Amino acid sequence: QVQLLESGGGLVQPGGSLRLSCAASISIFSRYAMGWYRQAPGKQRELVAVITSSGSTNYADNIKGRFTIYRDNAKKSVYLQMNSLKPEDTAVYYCHARSVLSNNYWGQGTQVTVSS
Repeated sequence: QVQLLESGGGLVQPGGSLRLSCAASISIFSRYAMGWYRQAPGKQRELVAVITSSGSTNYADNIKGRFTIYRDNAKKSVYLQMNSLKPEDTAVYYCHARSVLSNNYWGQGTQVTVSS
């Protein structure tokens, strides 16, 4: 059974940085596409960034140049480095995994609050 455990959320001032981590209990982690999504209050969940099994990345337009997704297959983990945070980045951030058979798995989410 796939489990995803996020960590690293918290309260940060505008312009600050956070790094989110997602530890996955996946037997062949390297074959999974991994991603980060977020959901702000009253809004739909939206894609933030994804990284494929081959390491290709894709980002939402509103975070390009500020956020970086990367993975460590040896540690079965995916990370989201968030810099230059803005109040509009406030949301619950979810880790996502997709298998080669297109099965989808979600973490429980971690709260990120950007406020002075």
